[in-house]
Amino acid sequence: MGNVTFVQGDAQVHPLPARGFDVLLSRGGVMFFADHVAAFTHLRHSLAPTGRLAFLGPQPEGTDSAYARATAALSPFLREASPAARGMGSLLDPARIREVLTAAGYTDIDVAPAEAPMTFGADAADATDFLLAMGPVRHNLRDVTPETTARIRTELRHSLGEFTTPDGIRIPGRVWIVTASPRTR
Repeated sequence: MGNVTFVQGDAQVHPLPARGFDVLLSRGGVMFFADHVAAFTHLRHSLAPTGRLAFLGPQPEGTDSAYARATAALSPFLREASPAARGMGSLLDPARIREVLTAAGYTDIDVAPAEAPMTFGADAADATDFLLAMGPVRHNLRDVTPETTARIRTELRHSLGEFTTPDGIRIPGRVWIVTASPRTR
């Protein structure tokens, strides 16, 4: 395709063209910005005056959520926040999302809830491998004995079985769909 270019870069600091984009999309990566206001301000400068920002971010999950049930075997071991934990919880609250985007120069901010089932693998064994490979999980299990890891693996595989569908292991979840416009001066 002649009209598509792939560029890999850190969106919070990459030299983006001023007013070069009509739409900016993220499926959750914005949660991991080191400085949300600075990063969203940087992105705003790359939007055309009539452009739109849109991203998905997780809604808070309770202790009785489907994800909590599916990963219950991990919960006793996920005590220490990994470096990624700052990101995962950074944009859970709609008031915080609006505060950050307003400070970064956006207007017409909308935060709407949506259901978003998450696919974790082809089957329970595949989903278990995926979960155990995640950075925050590996970080928290780094000092766990091989016997304990084997027990966790067995328990995870069993609890993930509840979420088996013809399309693989799908865990119900909820996200925020966030849209905003650059404030024009």
